[in-house]
Amino acid sequence: MRKPRLVVISVVAACLTALPVAYAIGARTGSGPSPSDLALIDGVIQLVERAYVRPVDSHTLTKDALKGMLTRLDPHSDYMDQQEFKESEADINGKFGGLGIEISEEQGVPKVISPIDGTPAARAGLQPGDLIVQIEGQSTQGMDLSKVVRQLRGKPGTSVKITIARGTKAPFDVSITRSIIEVQTVKSQLEPNGVGYVRISQFGGDTAKNFKDAVQKMKGEAGGQLKGLVLDLRNDPGGLLSAAVAVASGFLDGGTVVTIKGRRPDDNHAYEVTGSGDLIKNTPVVVLINGASASASEIVAGALQDRKRATIMGTQSFGKGSVQTIIPLSGHGALRLTTALYYTPAGRSIQGQGIAPDVVVQAPKDQQVESALMPRENTLQGAFRNPGPLSKTEQQGKTTKTAAAEPYSPPIKTQVIGTPTDSQLKAALDYVGHASTGGTTERG
Repeated sequence: MRKPRLVVISVVAACLTALPVAYAIGARTGSGPSPSDLALIDGVIQLVERAYVRPVDSHTLTKDALKGMLTRLDPHSDYMDQQEFKESEADINGKFGGLGIEISEEQGVPKVISPIDGTPAARAGLQPGDLIVQIEGQSTQGMDLSKVVRQLRGKPGTSVKITIARGTKAPFDVSITRSIIEVQTVKSQLEPNGVGYVRISQFGGDTAKNFKDAVQKMKGEAGGQLKGLVLDLRNDPGGLLSAAVAVASGFLDGGTVVTIKGRRPDDNHAYEVTGSGDLIKNTPVVVLINGASASASEIVAGALQDRKRATIMGTQSFGKGSVQTIIPLSGHGALRLTTALYYTPAGRSIQGQGIAPDVVVQAPKDQQVESALMPRENTLQGAFRNPGPLSKTEQQGKTTKTAAAEPYSPPIKTQVIGTPTDSQLKAALDYVGHASTGGTTERG
């Protein structure tokens, strides 16, 4: 059985990513591969080149060896060749060609994590948990995810036919027309009674600015002061660490947003509030999360929960509490390497556990995805176990699989989010509206 992996396909998928940094490649720091280890690798490459049934060049073998090395570390580390690195940079910048989906690999089959709001994939009705079992009639079983990406991406205006397996339904074909994907990561609208609604679908380079602009716009529409605000992070797989810190800073006056801790002293850092502080002082805030809210989403929710700035509603989040750093290799792509774990302001790790909502509100059955169980961080083989509070990080280690901290609750269909029929959003708007009038609400 192949190891399940979450990877970057069309956007930063369930991956909290620090900006590219420089590491000294090739400089020995004590331990390292012995001459016999290097000779073994070189000898195997030569043997495969000579004896394999089909010709294969050493460059391909070296690339695949690097991928194997990185992907066996944990579910989020990987090696990207030059083309994949360029695609990853386009993903982070929020503009690329394709369908607009985040996918993972589970048991050798690509699985949809989430379609991105407003993209061809979302309009075609793809749902979290859908299995892509064929592309243009070719089976995807065992297909390398980089090949899956290249088959799904293509010239805007062209179409691709994929075969979807969804839950117990018979597989069915969907034809989707590719387009240039310019991800609008922030959407907002002023709800009745002066309550603001902001939806963040992922954390990209422009997210923080667009979020603050949206809040200021709604404040103006409300006559200068919002009566409440709902921040919707459901089905948000994460993104840039810097964007998460900046968004959380829009609700806080000073203090810590998140702390990261790694092996190297240089990897340890406490990220403090940036900018001018709370944009909506004394305004009640509700943050909506679910099992498809990961990484950067969990940083924001965890910070506002610990700092008692917001009520967290929905269902338990994904539980990804690790930081991946992009390390460019000049002319040879880049590594995406897990370099640290992150902790909320109270020093708790979300790794493998996620954020538990203050108020549990599940999506009704008819609004839940129809697919089989979605993966969660603690179900991924090779995922780090929760290390405990920040003061006990020496206990950290790895495990293959642990039980979910809370019963699984299917996430909401992407097409329902933010619509008049969205029951979780209605509950959040009712809650924050009640709080703005001075009422009290029991927490469930």
